[in-house]
Amino acid sequence: MPVLLRSLRAQLLAAFLLPTLALFAVAGSAGYVLSRQILEEELGHSLSSVAAATASQISGERMLTIEPEDDRNQTRTYRSLLRLLTEVQNATGARRIFAVDARMRVRLDAGGNLPVGTEMPELARDRSELARVLQGSPAASQVLFEGSDGRLYKTGYAPVFQGTRVVGAIGVEGSAEFFRPLARLFRAFVALAIAALALLAVMAVLTARGLSRPLQRLMNSALRIGRGDLQTAVAGERTLEFGVLARELELMRKALESRDRQLKMMLAGVAHEVRNPIGGMELFAGLLAEELARDRADLSLSEAREQVVRIQREIQYLQRVVDDFLEFAMEQRLARSPCSAGAIVRSAVELVQPDAHRREVTVRISASPSVVDADQSLLIAAIVNLLKNAIQATPDQGTVEISGRIKDGMYAVEVRDRGPGIPPDAQEKIFEPFYTTREKGTGLGLPLARKIVQAHGGEVELQSSPGLTVFKVRIPLASGAAS
Repeated sequence: MPVLLRSLRAQLLAAFLLPTLALFAVAGSAGYVLSRQILEEELGHSLSSVAAATASQISGERMLTIEPEDDRNQTRTYRSLLRLLTEVQNATGARRIFAVDARMRVRLDAGGNLPVGTEMPELARDRSELARVLQGSPAASQVLFEGSDGRLYKTGYAPVFQGTRVVGAIGVEGSAEFFRPLARLFRAFVALAIAALALLAVMAVLTARGLSRPLQRLMNSALRIGRGDLQTAVAGERTLEFGVLARELELMRKALESRDRQLKMMLAGVAHEVRNPIGGMELFAGLLAEELARDRADLSLSEAREQVVRIQREIQYLQRVVDDFLEFAMEQRLARSPCSAGAIVRSAVELVQPDAHRREVTVRISASPSVVDADQSLLIAAIVNLLKNAIQATPDQGTVEISGRIKDGMYAVEVRDRGPGIPPDAQEKIFEPFYTTREKGTGLGLPLARKIVQAHGGEVELQSSPGLTVFKVRIPLASGAAS
């Protein structure tokens, strides 16, 4: 497989997968982090609310009366307040509810069973939160901690007041168990993302294959044309864009094939046309040389001059073949400008008048005024070729008619002659280079005329029957000329 196609597949895979991977990664990570943050904040708010509700039911003065050993002695105040905390614990499902004084020493502990007066080392992680609580505001721990059971927990705090003075805090530890399903959800999301990426990879491979195969076929066709195979047609493609490429490539192949065929025909025609005058010149020169070599006393100057004239005639014909060939072979570069269509027709008629006089043929002209955007000299040359062809086909003392008028948004020129007409089999070949029915014709006049007209965006048509032949030329009008 060519490097280009491998590169195309890689680019398609990257185009499919990288944005999707980035989207999944960013969306999944952002969703997980945001969900965890929202749930964690909600849990902290709930625990702080439970702590505040519990603190509102505890008198700071009574809590401070609890002293070490009250838990062992089960004093009335201790039992009463501990029962309150236990009821709240059971009602809320909290893991632990405790009360500490301002020095962070335990006064009550439901669920933890720490002795009264004991310091709680785990409170050190929430110093900043407890500082806000001692100033009178509820707070929740910013970090999760792992309990002895391996689960994650969070603590909410609320101040305990004695009058307006904060004398302690209530702490409520709640489970962050929701993080387990959240983690499972995240793992499921990752699995889904991997499955989606795999599906996209398959789609990318299939799409790349669907693109690379027609590209491969078009590339093979282009390479085949480049190697000189102009006979094998370019197969069509079903996809719109590739179909357009295949169609244009096929048109290019046909154009190259036609040009190649014309070139071979032109080379064969030139060889044939050049061989004839060269043979004639060789013959006449040989005759002249023989007569001169015999040193004939009766050889007159007129006879020698006649042989020279014949040689010169063949040279002129050879020069005309070369000129016609070069003119036809050259790319027609148009120097367009607004021109009078009537003046072009009249100029062409003036140029063929000497040929018409020699044949005693009358050329009748009828040209309505209009303006075409054209190369005047080339367009005159094309019409001259059509007129010469009509004059040569017209019997002596006959008439050739040429007319010009606006028709269907174009300027239509028609050249009519009353000659014998062109046989149907010859009508299909008459615009082919070097096809001629005349002994001294090059067969390039009509092909050159059509080439010039087509270069102007027009067309040449032929209608012929015994007694009437019409060449129709249609040239686009200049902008605004139709009005």
